[in-house]
Amino acid sequence: MRAVRHPGELRWETRLLAVIVATLVVFGIIAVYGASSLIVDHGQRLGWDYALTQVSGAAFGGVLLIIASRIDYYRWRDLAWPLMLLTLVLLVIPVLPFTLGISPNINGARRWIRIGPASFQVSELARLVVVIWCAMLAAKKGVRVRELRKGVGPFVTVLGAIFVLVLLQPNLSMATLITMLGGVVLFASGARIGHFLLLLMVGAIVAFNAIQGAQYRLARVTSYLGQGDTDATWQIKQSIIGFGSGQLFGVGLGEGQQKLGYLPYAYSDFLFSSIGEEWGFIGVCVIVMLYSLFCWLGFRIARTTDDPFGRYLAVGLTVAVGLTAFMHMAVNLGMMPTTGLTLPFVSYGRSSLVISLLGAGILINIGRMRGKPRAQVRAQPRERAREREAA
Repeated sequence: MRAVRHPGELRWETRLLAVIVATLVVFGIIAVYGASSLIVDHGQRLGWDYALTQVSGAAFGGVLLIIASRIDYYRWRDLAWPLMLLTLVLLVIPVLPFTLGISPNINGARRWIRIGPASFQVSELARLVVVIWCAMLAAKKGVRVRELRKGVGPFVTVLGAIFVLVLLQPNLSMATLITMLGGVVLFASGARIGHFLLLLMVGAIVAFNAIQGAQYRLARVTSYLGQGDTDATWQIKQSIIGFGSGQLFGVGLGEGQQKLGYLPYAYSDFLFSSIGEEWGFIGVCVIVMLYSLFCWLGFRIARTTDDPFGRYLAVGLTVAVGLTAFMHMAVNLGMMPTTGLTLPFVSYGRSSLVISLLGAGILINIGRMRGKPRAQVRAQPRERAREREAA
């Protein structure tokens, strides 16, 4: 087994990762203000309100990041099952017909739980918990993850339940993303390709039925395929116009015009387009570079982690940010049908920001713990156990 260098030799990775996250958060607060500065509600501009909301989420999430970066990530392994059970209970609440008081219908969906003045989106929590739980179970099963019934079966059962509960909110894009994250962790742990192909076929059938069963989803897909002029086509067209208007250097912070009734949710679902309009091609390149660096550092941490749980967890946390960012950008560029996924660390939304910062803190801690005797002592018995099972 390859020896892991002392974390002191790799300290620049976690420091650079923290700098990238902080840069994205600060940039996001500024970009959200710019994308909402001219939006007026009841005679009042919403730019400062949205920016201050984002600042409060950044402050709370920043505290969680600092705490998570200093707590041994192995504690998340012990908390995996309790967190999963809690998440399943919370996901059931929006589905129940008598819980409208704490889970109201907003824009045709019940995705938030409100407790007093606080509210949060449960599916964002599920996105993090699924990665932790899958990493725990994959590390525990070892080579048995290559079996269908005892290996892949438990993953499919739990992920299927979460998929259905999130789909009922309804939120197909987030349900698909969460399932994909679980699949990535499972793939990283060495599951068979044949099992993935089988699950992919089943998932494609379920997704097709979900799209066909909802008129607005079907309209988005058909408009993306060029078969109709719907609201989804309008959104994508206006998003691309925003990129074109920005040219090289952008029109300036807060000067973008697409947010004035042309591009809906310019501060969240279509923030990347707003960045392209107000910050230009240069701003778009900077954002892409920052996410690329984040993924590169995350995968470096995963590759040099001498512990299966830490390795799978680092992969899942990295992909959770990278894949979400890619899908958000792809939608804004017209490469995918319209979804409701935000840009991690950047888009408006406290739930997404807080959970993303917590995940970044866990990833930083995995990087800090590499090579320490505690990690090696815990990893070696598991490695020997897997070798005995393989033999």
